[in-house]
Amino acid sequence: MIRVVRCDGSPADAATLVEALAQALDGGPAVLPYDGERPTVPAGPVEPGAAVLIETTGSTGAAKRVVLTADALRAGAAATHSRLGGPGRWLLALPTHHVAGVQVIVRALLAGAPPSMLDSRDGFRVPRFARAASALFDAAPPGARHYTSLVPTQMHRVLADGGAALDALRRFDAVLIGGAATSTTLLAETLDAGVRAVTTYGMSETAGGCVYDGVPLDGVDVRLEGNDEEGRISLSGPMLASGYLDRPELTTESFTDGWFRTSDLGRWDGSRLRVLGRADDVITTGGESVNPASVERLLTAQPGIRAACVVGLDDPEWGQTVAAALVLSDPATDVGEQLSKTIRAELGSPSVPRLVRVIEEIPLRGIGKPDRGAVMRLLRSGTS
Repeated sequence: MIRVVRCDGSPADAATLVEALAQALDGGPAVLPYDGERPTVPAGPVEPGAAVLIETTGSTGAAKRVVLTADALRAGAAATHSRLGGPGRWLLALPTHHVAGVQVIVRALLAGAPPSMLDSRDGFRVPRFARAASALFDAAPPGARHYTSLVPTQMHRVLADGGAALDALRRFDAVLIGGAATSTTLLAETLDAGVRAVTTYGMSETAGGCVYDGVPLDGVDVRLEGNDEEGRISLSGPMLASGYLDRPELTTESFTDGWFRTSDLGRWDGSRLRVLGRADDVITTGGESVNPASVERLLTAQPGIRAACVVGLDDPEWGQTVAAALVLSDPATDVGEQLSKTIRAELGSPSVPRLVRVIEEIPLRGIGKPDRGAVMRLLRSGTS
């Protein structure tokens, strides 16, 4: 049996999901959180132990439902609390139909109290976050630890607003940042502001983040295909999903001998994992391979550039041409020859974008990942 729960960002819907997840963790019906149109579900039983089904599309656009057991969710929550310094009270500020929002609820329940709710029906609002955080601190018992989880876009908005929201953010014992790549500039600004930020890497298939600040959580193993230093990332640990609902061929392709083969490329920097981006995002231009994430990291490390999205556009001569959409925090930023020189020196000539366009915001999808398809369309059309 599957219990379908709507998630529109309201506290009422979130409270319903909290109750459903509490039952699922105790052996009740599996929960399928959703937004948008109500999904159809199979009438028959799901596998024993299934607690949550997370809908995800991935890079191909093919819909999948990731099956997470109660044991996997508990393992992920316990490993998170162990890394952060113990269980605590959580503020829920993420969409609850994504695994990151679900895991905030699970961690809170396993710590003994439901999470505080942020009303996000009309999106993330900084003043509302400040009020919700203040209510969390006021209601918690003395000595309690406090946590929340944000995507990079939310973190940027809090930093830009400052004031009460930033003051509240400084009071959390840890603020997880995940769902999309966190630029080196944003992370530096966050830490400089006195926020105890922890970057996370994971996905629905790993019950959320399982690598924190580049270090695998307890019980998590990481291996890289290709060589010992760089390659496609595979993950193993007790928080892995059991597969995809009614998609045995995809399950067999992605889950093998206790390992999940991701679509991401990684590199070891000493004992820390650096995620380089998706393997299927690699741009081939003039026979050379360019990793968009590496170019984006270099771009956002430059003063005055707040965000960047690098894509490959079809080109009759080069196969693909490297193109970049930039969001500037400083209108005086030089996006011309000096920027090209920097990229050429660090990454080589093939990585230099041949087309650069300044836009107001990077289009996003899901929980906060860049919508590369939308960026391609913007760059092709020449509009912002």
